[in-house]
Amino acid sequence: MDSRKTEAPTLDLAAPRGGWLERLFKLSLHGTTVKTELIAGLTTFITMAYIIFVNPNIMADAGIDHGAAFVATCIAAALGCLLMGLYANWPVGLAPGMGLNAFFTYTVVGTMGYTWETALGAVFISGVLFMILTLSRIREWLLNSIPVSLRHAMGAGVGLFLGVIGLKTAGIIVDSPATLIKLGSLHEPAPLLAAVCFLLIAILSYHRVFGAILISIIAVTLAGWGLGLVHYNGILATPPSLAPTWMAMDVMGVFNVSMISVVFAFLFVHMFDTAGTLMGVAQRAGLVKADGKIDNLSRALKADSASSVFGAMVGVPPVTSYVESAAGVAAGGRTGLTAVTVGVLFIAAMFFAPLAGMIPAYATAGALIYVAMLMMASMAHINWDEATDSIPAIVTAIMMPLTFSVADGIALGFITYVALKAGTGKYREISISLWVLCAIFIAKFIFL
Repeated sequence: MDSRKTEAPTLDLAAPRGGWLERLFKLSLHGTTVKTELIAGLTTFITMAYIIFVNPNIMADAGIDHGAAFVATCIAAALGCLLMGLYANWPVGLAPGMGLNAFFTYTVVGTMGYTWETALGAVFISGVLFMILTLSRIREWLLNSIPVSLRHAMGAGVGLFLGVIGLKTAGIIVDSPATLIKLGSLHEPAPLLAAVCFLLIAILSYHRVFGAILISIIAVTLAGWGLGLVHYNGILATPPSLAPTWMAMDVMGVFNVSMISVVFAFLFVHMFDTAGTLMGVAQRAGLVKADGKIDNLSRALKADSASSVFGAMVGVPPVTSYVESAAGVAAGGRTGLTAVTVGVLFIAAMFFAPLAGMIPAYATAGALIYVAMLMMASMAHINWDEATDSIPAIVTAIMMPLTFSVADGIALGFITYVALKAGTGKYREISISLWVLCAIFIAKFIFL
């Protein structure tokens, strides 16, 4: 169907001379050029490049080798971007998901006590399930059956969870025997610099400064260097070995009843986050047809789910589509050439391992706090006038940071929703899938 369109005479007349890129990405059909796509790719990369510093720091807390985590992050992101660009022809960048990486380290490994190898196994299984759902109609059924309020609450809850981790990492909040948590010492340089990083990102983002997060992280790192808190190790070097994380996942360890909620948490958060991001970017990129259908949406979802499977193999949490891709779309990106450009730049980034190792935890903590604030915006879409919708949403969002678990937050939110709807006689609003999930989550809390 698509190839016939590109063979139309009018399109051939408008086609640029650079043949193979035109045939591969259908540039003229989308009203773009190679130059525009390359600039858009660079724009997207700069806006999401912070992940190559943030993700290894988070994964290192799970006991994973920092150098291997850095290379794995770059490779997984590159594979995801190349797959999205070449298979789906979408201008979307992919990388290990923020929030999901925190859940991986601080809940599955830190709180639940599983090894990071088993946690990677859970990521692999959830990725495979996502692929199966994407290849079938079950995905649409599941997406439609889960209430809108809970979908938005999941995103906000992950944001709150991420925010608490960022504040804790920075030392802005610390544990307290009397009150669980309290304000840390802001006289110390680390909490102060983390706060400065967060505020700098927020101010620069408000003024639409290009690469605000990356600029702020580097600025605070340089400030730490000036104070003697950061040590210079060089900029370029041969990439560290991937061996510590390559195919290190323990899939058999996942076949444990207690891991069901973990796999579901990875799956649900990833699925709804991806769906929301892709649909939002599709609108901005003009990929929505006149009849409302989104061009190549199925391929984009397949590329995203496959990326998580590949990501688990190299050793990272779920790889997902990044909302920062909207920056590249705003710069004119319309095709997969934008995503391919991002992928190539992630491969190039592997040679900057010494620079990544210099970035302190308090610098990345500022970025975590800012991203958390953005994710909280999804709470605006909840119907606050309907208590049976708003209360489960609040439970979902609040319990994620309080239990230090995305999985427990989702489980408690689902149980509350079903209980309130059933208790108020609104049985028609409870889908079959909700009844099943509610029963699974209740059994989890009773028997585990």
